Amino acid sequence: MKQFDAPAVVKADPEANATDLLVERVSETPDLALFARPTPTGGWTDVSASEFLRQVVALAKGLVASGIQPGDKIGLMCKTRYEWTLIDFATWFAGAVLVPVYETSSPGQVQWNLSDSGAIAMITETPDHFARFDEVRADLPLIRNAWQIDLGDLDKLAALGTGVPDEEIERRRVIAKGSDLATLIYTAGTTGRPKGCILTHSNFVELVRNAAKAIPEVVNTQSTTLLFITTAHIFARFIAVLCVHGGVKVGHQPDAKQLLSAMASFKPTFLLAVPRVFEKVYNSSEQKAEAGGKGRIFRTAADVAIAHSKALDAGTVPLKLRLQFAVLDRLVLSKIRAAMGGNVKFAVSGSAPLGLRLGHFYRSLGITILEGYGLTETTAPISVNIPSNFQIGKVGPPLPGVSVRIADDGEIQAKGVNVFAGYWKNPEETAKVFDGDWFKTGDLGEFDEQGYLTITGRKKEIIVTAGGKNVAPAQLEDPIRANPIIDQVIVVGEQRPYISAIITLDREMLPVWLTHNGETGGMSIEDAAKNAKVLAEIQRAVDAANSTVSRAESIRRFVILPNELTEASGHLTPKLSIKRNVIVQDFAGAIDDMYATSPATEGITL
Repeated sequence: MKQFDAPAVVKADPEANATDLLVERVSETPDLALFARPTPTGGWTDVSASEFLRQVVALAKGLVASGIQPGDKIGLMCKTRYEWTLIDFATWFAGAVLVPVYETSSPGQVQWNLSDSGAIAMITETPDHFARFDEVRADLPLIRNAWQIDLGDLDKLAALGTGVPDEEIERRRVIAKGSDLATLIYTAGTTGRPKGCILTHSNFVELVRNAAKAIPEVVNTQSTTLLFITTAHIFARFIAVLCVHGGVKVGHQPDAKQLLSAMASFKPTFLLAVPRVFEKVYNSSEQKAEAGGKGRIFRTAADVAIAHSKALDAGTVPLKLRLQFAVLDRLVLSKIRAAMGGNVKFAVSGSAPLGLRLGHFYRSLGITILEGYGLTETTAPISVNIPSNFQIGKVGPPLPGVSVRIADDGEIQAKGVNVFAGYWKNPEETAKVFDGDWFKTGDLGEFDEQGYLTITGRKKEIIVTAGGKNVAPAQLEDPIRANPIIDQVIVVGEQRPYISAIITLDREMLPVWLTHNGETGGMSIEDAAKNAKVLAEIQRAVDAANSTVSRAESIRRFVILPNELTEASGHLTPKLSIKRNVIVQDFAGAIDDMYATSPATEGITL
């Protein structure tokens, strides 16, 4: 069993709670802009630390005046926006506990989160959100209050609370200690019913304080970031709290279609995203270049950028490559940097592997993507790459205050300041994921000699073929998914004679690729799935992945589905991870067809 320990660099304070992070920030830099809110004209208006605190206290007073008591739980269904973090801190200042609900949740999911948590109030953002809540409200007898942001209810709450004295808010603010419940976050539910993760104030406070020390190049009062992934997920929620502590200015843009224009005007210094976002930025850039008749030079620039980054890792960049890169950087890559605002130096990526190709491309673009690893149960990060010594393809060393070990079966286990207190009202499931103080992540990984972690698969997703061969799907899926025309790939083969794969096509990138390869860009997905050039390109990606594994682990067949696997279709989680069990069940017929006859050669398609 291999183990790496990263001692905490900040002394623990068991009396502190999450509200102290804001109070300390205001004490240090009251006039520092903590947020920027979008204006109707496309600009941004700063909100200082002291002004944010004033608004937090005003809203907390409104919650108190409405009858919220210390320890009460409040549901929140809202897109990523300024008010999300305002409500988060106001809830803590009132002594209460926030229960996030994904804005994409169905009425049944809303009902489960609120009833299981025992929430007594609900805040929704839009009429659509309220309608989904209202559909199940009769089954939620504990809910006494329901407020809607788009109806101006936050302002009404603040007005209601004007008579609540400051002393009452201060009394409530300091009630919670480090070991007390800070929030209940329900797992996305890739398998089974979502479980409420008990995250404590110390989980946030100690992890935030130590993480800020680990990556000071990213978290400092000169930094800015644009949040666009859902704050209901722990990944963005942790970063939002980290930014308050570190004095990072935060803007918000939940609409993916407006992301590039928002980056251009906000000019963030670092981004938080899942790998699919980085893929989309790359693909959109190639699509734009292709439309302008510059597709070939873009692809050349990308190839040179990747070669340049690899040469940096090798220790020397040949003169010819250095000159090529300088020219193409000025002609092509600089324009992508400008489209992202021009100031992005770092990005934090999580939830899935980024892929070596994109890691090298963005590094030569001047953007260091710091891959990290963690779960809801670990308050987001367990490990993250360090800017001064980041390694592409790895998720870095453990954060200060965190210990990580690899069990004999390859499972990653963690303990430390970030590990949750268990599942809400579910001691049986809690017992299953702990070995003493060690949390069993269910993921497989390995360390290098420096203590840098590499994720190799998911323990529960290991496929055992009819011949008894153990296959980790991620090892095949990740490199195949890196192909620009492939959207999703799901490896299958449990108790089957060989490994196969379900593949879907990227609807945005496919027309560009087809045009570049002499085909009709407007070809339908159904026709593209039968197109010889498309099949050959996918076979090429499959063959490349197969070259990294043994023949018994290699993909022998694949089928291209005309479907798009999305969160709305029920096949992806809110953080865009695949729901493997649901996909295998929904497309059982297509899977059975692949195994109806034995393949004559590897890679035959249906």
